[in-house]
Amino acid sequence: MPVELSRPLSLAIEQSYAPTQPRHFGAPPATSRPFAVPGFSGAVATGASCNCNVITLNPHCNGTHTECVGHLTAQPLDAHKVVPSGLIPAVLLSITPEDAGDVRETSVPAPQSGDRLITRHNLERAWPRELPFGPRAVVVRTLPNDAAKRHRDYTGSTPPYLTLEAAELLVARGIEHLIVDLPSIDRSHDEGYLSAHRIFFGLPRGSTSLPEATRPTATVTELVFVPEGIHDGPYFLELQVPAIGGDAVPSRPLLYRLEPS
Repeated sequence: MPVELSRPLSLAIEQSYAPTQPRHFGAPPATSRPFAVPGFSGAVATGASCNCNVITLNPHCNGTHTECVGHLTAQPLDAHKVVPSGLIPAVLLSITPEDAGDVRETSVPAPQSGDRLITRHNLERAWPRELPFGPRAVVVRTLPNDAAKRHRDYTGSTPPYLTLEAAELLVARGIEHLIVDLPSIDRSHDEGYLSAHRIFFGLPRGSTSLPEATRPTATVTELVFVPEGIHDGPYFLELQVPAIGGDAVPSRPLLYRLEPS
């Protein structure tokens, strides 16, 4: 199947160190400062021979990131060792989250009044009737697609999140990699259940044991931005991540269009 490799479409939000930058859960903003030692300022602007900066960030809260089941387990697992190399068949869906009071789908704990949910019904309605392949990845763009997502501070808010039924549908359809423009696929403050994460990673409720995860190679990528010019439908996905230890790492998801046959 021909793929347009020369023009990838990036879904990553550029990691900024400006006062306005995307963040979540009360985390401090990401910072970049010169590495200064006696005789070396760390910045060409202040007389150093080169720039040498120390970057501080929380991958889960400071921008586009990809995480693995190690997010929930006592045993460590590095996300970069789980992310597959090469191209992954994917489908992009645009979803209008539903008001919790209008649906019968569930979460743990139960949705609160005013919560907005990505439901099984949402996914089934948006899923194309015909695809050239069985996708292994789903990219979810929530509507309205506000460009302010590129720098929004989600602290103190309750962004949309997945119902249990939505997560179960993705697993049933063989989706191994989920990419969303949300800070989390679970409710921001959910009493620590992380129920949608657990379903997607195949980790039983309450378990912190990596060997008990039935989907240890699944990944979740959060805080992306899908521009309006990228249309719903089939693509190939590449998850670019650095070889940095940790259950989550900054990432650069790329979509590749299919070329007409």
